[in-house]
Amino acid sequence: MDFFDPHIHVAARTTDDLELMAKMGCLVVGEPAFWAGYDRTGVNSFCDYLRQLTEWEPKRAARYGIQHYCWIGFNAKEAENVGLAREAVALLPEFLDKPNVLGIGEIGLNKCTRNEVATLEMLIDLALRTNQQMLFHTPHLADKYKGTRMILDMLRGDSRVDRSRVCIDHCEEHTIRPVLEAGYWAGITLYPTTKANPERAADMVETYGAERILVNSSADWGPSRPCAVPDFMLALRARGHGQTAIRRVVYENPLEFFNQSRNFLFTPPER
Repeated sequence: MDFFDPHIHVAARTTDDLELMAKMGCLVVGEPAFWAGYDRTGVNSFCDYLRQLTEWEPKRAARYGIQHYCWIGFNAKEAENVGLAREAVALLPEFLDKPNVLGIGEIGLNKCTRNEVATLEMLIDLALRTNQQMLFHTPHLADKYKGTRMILDMLRGDSRVDRSRVCIDHCEEHTIRPVLEAGYWAGITLYPTTKANPERAADMVETYGAERILVNSSADWGPSRPCAVPDFMLALRARGHGQTAIRRVVYENPLEFFNQSRNFLFTPPER
């Protein structure tokens, strides 16, 4: 079955991973800007990384018939350096018209500090001033609920926000309800150790329905699986869900969300 992986860090994966995903039916990937595993030392490092996402990774994915799109942003793990954050945010507009850029992301909170909030406010304002979609990272583990509530409160306070063009990612059982009830898209990340595994994701889809839910691998350089979305598809199939229901979550939903970006140009392959 054809599917999208709406959140995967292709720059951290091998060409073997891309080939495997293509063989399993992946047509489109969305790659959010990401933390490098260490704090970058200057704004030029961000510029080079954004060039990688907008110039090189699309070519790598295209070799396997996968259309590569990306999100550009500044990760919360580096937001304590507010001066560098300001420089990086000022750099982003020159990349917004690149043909594979979907919007601003992944942006959000990590430890929910004052500096993280200040940086996030700059990024949200940039997205709204330039009419961009937004993809939000929510914190890990103990800070998950607090950070999700803080993001929802920040968005609620800005009348410019179109909730249908915002995805709050890395939702878990205790955060997905307020995200969906507020009218946002909810992303569920399929990790082998943290976030949600395919069975837990299937539970959430069965509990809340398929509307405005995206599932993704968020595969990066840590423990993660580039074939996590097919794992989720198999979990739903094992529970008796039919092809139509599965396709809704892994293909039709991300297609609907991505279609709101002015740069998203996708033609389904002929069958």
